[in-house]
Formats: sequence, C-alpha cells, structure tokens
Amino acid sequence: MTESVTALFIGLCTGIFILVTTKGKSSHLFVFDEHLFFIYLLPPIIFNAGFQVKKKQFFQNFITISLLGAVGSLISFVIIWLGSTFMFENLEIGFLDLKDYLALGAIFSATDTVCTLQVLNQDETPILYSLVFGEGVVNDATSVVLFNAIQRFDLSHITSTVAMQLFGNFFYLFVTSTVLGIVVGLLTAYIIKKLYLGRHSTDREVALMILMAYLSYMVAELFDLSSILTVFFCGIVMSHYTWHNVTEKSRVTTKHGFATLSFISEIFIFLYVGMDALDIEKWKFVSKSPGKSIGVSSILLVLVLVGRAASVFPLCFLSNLFRKSQSDKIGFKQQVTVWWAGLMRGAVSVALAYNWFTMSGRTQQPGNAIMITSTITVVLFTNVVCGLLTKPLVRFLSPPQHKQSSNNMSSELSSEMSLVLPVLTNREDQKQDSMSGSDNTPHPNLRMLLTRPTRSVHYYWRMFDDAFMRPVFGGRGFVPHVPSPEQNSLHERLLPEQHTVVE
Repeated sequence: MTESVTALFIGLCTGIFILVTTKGKSSHLFVFDEHLFFIYLLPPIIFNAGFQVKKKQFFQNFITISLLGAVGSLISFVIIWLGSTFMFENLEIGFLDLKDYLALGAIFSATDTVCTLQVLNQDETPILYSLVFGEGVVNDATSVVLFNAIQRFDLSHITSTVAMQLFGNFFYLFVTSTVLGIVVGLLTAYIIKKLYLGRHSTDREVALMILMAYLSYMVAELFDLSSILTVFFCGIVMSHYTWHNVTEKSRVTTKHGFATLSFISEIFIFLYVGMDALDIEKWKFVSKSPGKSIGVSSILLVLVLVGRAASVFPLCFLSNLFRKSQSDKIGFKQQVTVWWAGLMRGAVSVALAYNWFTMSGRTQQPGNAIMITSTITVVLFTNVVCGLLTKPLVRFLSPPQHKQSSNNMSSELSSEMSLVLPVLTNREDQKQDSMSGSDNTPHPNLRMLLTRPTRSVHYYWRMFDDAFMRPVFGGRGFVPHVPSPEQNSLHERLLPEQHTVVE
C-alpha cells in the first residue's frame, strides 16, 4: 500500500471519528482553502520534484517528456471537454456552461504519478522513470496554465481569434515562467558563490535556498505566470549549481529537508481528501439525485481512461520514429506503464475543482456539490484501485533485473570507448591487428559516423556549461570542498590526538 492510499484511509477514519463525535454535523477539522494549497502546499512538492530530478535522463528525453506532458495534456483536455459536453447533456445536467466544461477538461487532465514512481527504480529503468516523472510535472504545469487561461478569457463566444489568443497566452506563460525560474536559480547560485552571503553557515545557506525558491514562486504569482513551471526549473538550476556551492552539511540538510516538506504536503492533501469524502453538506445535495452523481463519476472516469490512451500511445509511436537505436525506443510494455501511471488523479485535480466549484470551501449549489463529490470519487477510485494494482502491474511489465548491472556497465564502457576511437582508422593498423588476432571489436568507420553521431546536444551543453556557466555560478568540480564549521572543529580536536598516538 502506497503512502497516498494510506493517507486517504487515515483521512477516512478521521472523518468517521469526527462524524461520530460531532453527531453527524461535520467530518473535517477545517474548511479547504484553495489559496492555502497553491501558496503553501504546492510549492514544496513541485520544487522538490525539480531539485531531485535526474537531470541527464530528464533532458535527454526532454522532447518525449514535452510531448507526453504538454501535447498529451492538451489531447486529454480536448477529449474530456468534448466528451463531458456531449455525455452530460444526455444526463440532462443543465447547470454547466461552456467554461465549466472547459474547466473540467483542465481539472481531469492533471495526473498524479506518485504511486508509480514509488514502485519504479531509477537504476533499473532510468528511461521509464524519467518519462513518468518528467511527464507528471510538465502535465501538472500544463493543466494549471490551461486552467488559469480559461479563467481569464471570455469564452462565451469562441472565435478563431480567441482560440489563437488562448494558445498564444499558453505559450507565453510557458516560456516566461521557465526563464524566470532559471534566472532566480542562477541568482541564488551567484549570491552563495561570489558574495559569501551566509556561506559556510548551514542555517543561512539552507534558509537562503528556501527563501529564494519561494521568492520565484511568489514573483510568478505576482506577474500571473505559471508558478509551477517557475519553481520547478528553479529547483533544477539550484540542484545543478547552488547545491554544489554550499557545505557538505547543507547538502545533506537540503536534500532530505526538501523531500520531507514535499512528503508532508502531499500527505496533508490526501488526509483532507479522505476527510472531505464524508462531508455531510455535499452529500445532502447529492442524495437528491444519486443517479446523476454516479453517472457523472462514471463518465469522467471513462473519459480519463480514453483521453490518457489517446495521448500516450500515439505520442510514444511518434517519439519512436525519431529514436534510431532500438534500445532507446519505448516498448509497448513501457507505454502501458506510462499510460497506467497517468490514470491516477490527485492533489492538483482536487485543488482546481475546489477553486472552480466552491466559494471559500463551501458548496452553495447542488450542481457544484455533484461535481465536487464526483471529483473526490474519481480521486479515491483511481488512487485506491489503481494504486493497489500499480505494484503488481509494474513488476509484471518491468520485472527487476539484478544480473544486468555488470552487462549495462560494460556496454556503457564499450560505447564510451567507441566514441574515443578515431573515426577513420589506418589500414596498416588494421592489417597488424588482423594478423595478431588480438582485436575482436569492430573499428568505427565513416558509416558509423553518419549513422551514429559522436557529438550529441548534451555534449555541446557540457562544453558550454564547463566553459562559461560553472566558472561563474559554480557547480560540481568548480567549487572546492568546504567542510562545515562542525567538521572543522572536530578535525582540530582530532589532530592533537593523532600526534599523541604517533609519538
């Protein structure tokens, strides 16, 4: 059982206990505030996702991740929007307008891949893990950007101009939010490396990183940008530059501290969802028309399944067309794992639903109550049912491979050595090697150069990074190891003892 499912069950038990103690008046301790979620709970989750990401795998698969996260979210958004518009009309649900259907598409296109990530192993399946992880973060950012765009525009009369403005605003938010996160991350690295502000002090270094990360999020909110994308790329830049500029103790503190804050925020959200599932106020409205509530939940669940399949499999097929190596292609079993990982709906969907269908956490209309309870039903079903089936399904599709670590290491070593060898070999050397019979590996030739480029985008980025970025902003290998003050004092105390032992 995963942490999210456990938190949901604890929330349900807590809600039952509160119901019994209050004699059926309430099931939760406080009213959900969407501003509390977006200002205090969401930033630690997204920042830690960027801070802990495996950058090499993430950027090597960035095109595929962008396809699944951005384009895939748009496909799911359109399918859920059009499907709900058509099917809800057959249920004679007349309380939803065009903006509500569009909001439903944005709400239920946001995925939650936490359960699958807890089962996958980065070392055994690095490509699959990076795809699931990166697609989940980009998907959440895309859903929130779509949701904010729907809130801003007047969509009572959709024209081609309004549609172009909507997608233009979507692209503008993506670019500017990413640039803002990168700038704040580089500024933090420069301050700690060059200005010595709080350097060599664990408390000040950790505090400065936290405050600057939160500053990037708040500045994005202030300028109506995508704060999720901003704080995500701020976390990536901080882990690449800033983290290597601090002391060893600060590195350990930030790595575990950010992960702990993210875990607490996620558990808190699922606890509240479990408690709110028993809210009497909402279920009083729903009890008047239980058939509609069940129909809405079922339709939304089917649309989530169809929308996910319509986005994952075609986009993975398109991505495989540009992958020349057979080992780099996304297999069918891996595609099924990616599809399954995106079926679960979590904290972002709940927060967006409360933001759209409630006022200060209260549900005033019966139609809004049905939408909130249907959202909670989909979240509970996908997390409990899909969450419990995730581990056996992933183990079946991607069984653990313990004996291939040495083979992978040798293959990586041979591939790296093949790039070091000259492209065009001397014929005399070839004759000598063939006469001696000592050379069993094929020499690279011009055909290998044309079919397999020896210089990738990552190679040129490393050259640029080592030549221009790291000397200014720091990073691995460009900042001397600085122990914490406690390590210095311990070293000074141990030196006299070592001299006495030698004497």
